Amino acid sequence: MKTAVIVTTYNRPDALAVVLEGYCGQSDQDFSLVVADDGSTEETSAVVQEFARRGLFPLAHVWQEDRGFRAAAIRNRAVASTNADYIIFTDGDCVPSRHFVRAHKRMAEPGYFLGANRVLLTEPFTSRVITERIPVHAWSWMDWARSWSRREVYRFLPLVTLPDGPFRKWTPDRWEGIKTCNLSAWRNDLIRVNGLDESYEGWGLEDSDLVIRLLHAGVKHKTARFAAPVFHLWHREQDRMTLPANQKRLDDLLRSVDIRAAVGLDRYGAAVIDGEGRG
Repeated sequence: MKTAVIVTTYNRPDALAVVLEGYCGQSDQDFSLVVADDGSTEETSAVVQEFARRGLFPLAHVWQEDRGFRAAAIRNRAVASTNADYIIFTDGDCVPSRHFVRAHKRMAEPGYFLGANRVLLTEPFTSRVITERIPVHAWSWMDWARSWSRREVYRFLPLVTLPDGPFRKWTPDRWEGIKTCNLSAWRNDLIRVNGLDESYEGWGLEDSDLVIRLLHAGVKHKTARFAAPVFHLWHREQDRMTLPANQKRLDDLLRSVDIRAAVGLDRYGAAVIDGEGRG
């Protein structure tokens, strides 16, 4: 199964470096990675080039002009750039746990998408992780227990690891709380629903829209919680001025049976449908 990890970023090269270090330390190195860049400056490009030179896995940089928060659009561009069978979505401020890629790949199953959770780091601890390049991706359970006791992380329970099993399919229609900071899906299913809907601009709900349309298309939810956490670096909240318009769009979708994004992957031509891409 050819797998690609898509990491969105915008002008946070220091955090991106910590995240990419986490992918260099993955227990399963059989994947490619696409940095989906929503209009960052050259500093981000320099970070990507630095890690690409290591040659541990294929690493590409897909960039679009900075015209405000357009996460849906840059994720679609990244999907269009690869021909991987399976896509793992995450963010440039989410450090993967050591077995993150392996867990997503092992639990991938036709007819399902995977949603997993995140562990939130405090602002002071985030600053230390970035400035000192603390390798939290390689930390043991005991390391995190000590960190939690020092109140450096907000939740400890997501770090408990449970095996695959029937319980992971107990909420097949769930969409609430599933975010593209930790979501994976088959490329064919993404093509079927036309990817993310680029009508969503500004912060919020483009990931919920994708998940709801996957459900409408008959693709079910399988939880990867307690198997594939990411460690979310603190940041200030995004401007939420466009949230009411995005909420109305989502409410309309919930009242419908729509499957395909109004503005989506088909913008990028036949190569997407044919599965052509750079790898």
